[in-house]
Amino acid sequence: MNAPLRRGACPGLSAPMATGDGLLARLTPAGSTITLDAFGGLCAAARIHGNGIIEVTSRGSIQIRGLGAESAPLFAADVGSLGIEGNEGIAVVSNPLSGLDAGETFDAHALAAELRKALAAAPFAARLAAKVSAVVDGGGALHIDALAADVRIRSVDGAGGPYVHVAVAGDAATAIALGAVPLECASECVLQLFDCLAAKAPRSRMRDAIQGEGLGAFKSAVGSLIIDVPAPRVRPAAEPIGGHPLRSGRAAVGIGLPFGHSDSETLTRLIDAARQADASGLRTSPGRALLLVGLSPDATPAIVAEAGALGFIVDPADPRRRVVACAGAPICASGEIPARAMAPAIAHAARAWPDGGIIHVSGCAKGCAHPAPAPVAVFGRDGRCDVFVDGALSCSVMADVLPERIAQLAWARGGSR
Repeated sequence: MNAPLRRGACPGLSAPMATGDGLLARLTPAGSTITLDAFGGLCAAARIHGNGIIEVTSRGSIQIRGLGAESAPLFAADVGSLGIEGNEGIAVVSNPLSGLDAGETFDAHALAAELRKALAAAPFAARLAAKVSAVVDGGGALHIDALAADVRIRSVDGAGGPYVHVAVAGDAATAIALGAVPLECASECVLQLFDCLAAKAPRSRMRDAIQGEGLGAFKSAVGSLIIDVPAPRVRPAAEPIGGHPLRSGRAAVGIGLPFGHSDSETLTRLIDAARQADASGLRTSPGRALLLVGLSPDATPAIVAEAGALGFIVDPADPRRRVVACAGAPICASGEIPARAMAPAIAHAARAWPDGGIIHVSGCAKGCAHPAPAPVAVFGRDGRCDVFVDGALSCSVMADVLPERIAQLAWARGGSR
């Protein structure tokens, strides 16, 4: 977990990134259940060594803010002693409940672990771009169609045994389909695709390599493994918030972090409530959520009520979920507006918006929190807020009047006051 990162990699425990409120460290869980004691220890370390702010990202990573040059190594050492299985190599992401989900068709957690081990030992790994990733989707309700990856595999039905579909360079809707391979050949197929990427376009992402080199080399690299199977359909969006049955007969409950963040004290109180409910641990989920796992179905109403009382999101229709906001100023050194501080008022104004969709609030022009297009996007510029509606600039206003302007736009679009 403490291996040095290549230049351009995301901030890890051993190489935190400087930002407006100190150093930012990122822990990318490898998909195993984190015990309640271990997560409690993480919260304590964030409070002792940082400012106590903990974030869960759109891809399910955990970020800790406010570390210093002297405290960051101490934080890394404390977290390293907790036994949390992390992934600081080539990112291999599996379903949030992989290995536990009653609906998955194969154990994506086991396959992802096998892939991480093989990629870490692969001689070509050093020639890959720092942010290349793979997705391993074993099925179930909490699929990961929305996550973009350089290589993605997903369970499909095939004659003669279980198969996985293979696609490259995108999410489930945009990736280029290659075909299917038997499940037992999945690791070999992914390794050959990454080997080809490293050879044809070192330190490039798969989409850029295909644009420059064409798809032919990648098809040839796995031609002996692939069979022609249609790409599976893109599924309705996964919903982490709420209850999920596990194959053990127990349950998982997903709760959201408002605008992707909380503080160590509040999270510690959540852990105490989960302990009282006899949860076995937790996992993170794409969509800025935590999954409390191993609950008795009878215990879920009480933990949902307690999480709601603590301010977490327990209703999929909560208007706070409509607003995706980065940290913004002064937390982020690049922020031009206080995006996160503005988010609650914007969420309140957004309740009147008639046609759903995301409102993206970015502290600067980079738009890190939500790279995809959004019906409403706000970008900070010189202390003002440039508001785009359906991709076109609608207005530029001061930060303190932005919520009112959002409500006016909603009314003009056919919403209610």
